[in-house]
Amino acid sequence: MNKTYRTPMNKDELERQYSPSRWSHRMSADDVIKAHVAALKSGTEKARAVTQTLLDVPYGDGDGEKLDVYVPSSSSPDLPLVIYLHGGYWQFLSKDESGFLAVPLVQKGVVVVAVGYSIAPKGNMDLMVSQVRRSVVSVIQQYSHISGLYLCGHSAGAHLAAMVLSTDWSQYDISPQIKGAFLVSGIYDLQPILSTYVNEPLKMTEDVALRNSPSRLLSQLSSSSCHIVIAVAQNDSPEFRKQSQEYFKDLESAGLKVSYEDVPDTDHFSIIEQLVDEKYHLTKLLLKMMGRS
Repeated sequence: MNKTYRTPMNKDELERQYSPSRWSHRMSADDVIKAHVAALKSGTEKARAVTQTLLDVPYGDGDGEKLDVYVPSSSSPDLPLVIYLHGGYWQFLSKDESGFLAVPLVQKGVVVVAVGYSIAPKGNMDLMVSQVRRSVVSVIQQYSHISGLYLCGHSAGAHLAAMVLSTDWSQYDISPQIKGAFLVSGIYDLQPILSTYVNEPLKMTEDVALRNSPSRLLSQLSSSSCHIVIAVAQNDSPEFRKQSQEYFKDLESAGLKVSYEDVPDTDHFSIIEQLVDEKYHLTKLLLKMMGRS
């Protein structure tokens, strides 16, 4: 692939580029993170109050290997199902703040599954990638009647969703037919963060970063029929925006069905927080992808 030549950045500038909270125009870096956590928590509390839920469903034997399922009241067995993978730089947040997007989707007859995984420092990158892959296998085994499987991930979760798309399923019992993937403000090449604060709890070596970078695993993309949406915030940092642009171009060059959404008037956090709103552009796009608009 033709990569854009990057002028090497000094460590301070690299850290600034990979600190999403420093690029929000709405409030200070500390405040935007606090507001983000509060928004996800309140959205998830509302979803748990108004939908049927199955909480802490195990998909493996590990402590962190659990799912929360938000179920529509519809009795039809043929419902689309979206698996949501949370952000938090592989070291914050959990499935317990990841049901916020469920209300507008469940109302339209979509099952929403929020996946927990072992964040750093307890979990490492190889383990997290293995966990989300196994969670997808488990969901398919538990919900065999779904009409279509979709992925949605934000930030670190978009990276993990992209790693699910680039899975060699021959080592699993099942090969999921993923119909769509919604990758929001993600990182698709892990090398630039190796020397930043982000890697301190992750402790990734270059080998680990390379084998877990979706931009380097294009030949393993298993679902040519999968519609992939790469979404990025207007006020994401230039490096975050470049990551999305380059991954989009790589997918397009590989002949995949992919579209690019540059979402105006959003930052790294509001771009995903607004999925609580059925009128929000990305909510409508996600429902349309699933044939539920």
